[in-house]
Amino acid sequence: MEDTPSATVFGDLAAEVEIPPNGTLSRVLYKDDHIRLVVFAFDSGQELTSHTAAVAAIVEVIRGRLRVGLGDDEVELAPGSWVHMPADLRHSVMAIEPSVMLLTMLKGSG
Repeated sequence: MEDTPSATVFGDLAAEVEIPPNGTLSRVLYKDDHIRLVVFAFDSGQELTSHTAAVAAIVEVIRGRLRVGLGDDEVELAPGSWVHMPADLRHSVMAIEPSVMLLTMLKGSG
């Protein structure tokens, strides 16, 4: 009998985390040999300071508004926004209001 691949479904990504008062929370939702899916919840004013990653990544805003530094540029993102970041790009994230963000790390893309 052949193994049938199974799907992974999240009906409401924002419901996967609660935004902590005065804090930031991250939770790995899925990982395999190719991707790692992490949901972040930020209270207003919380941030991830400037850093780089060894793999390419995609940021999607699920709820709220974020100010994202991308190299020397800065953009404001709202729900529905999507950003691809190549490996080694310096970036930062700051929540303008309580926010939920989905980060997809693309393994093997560094």
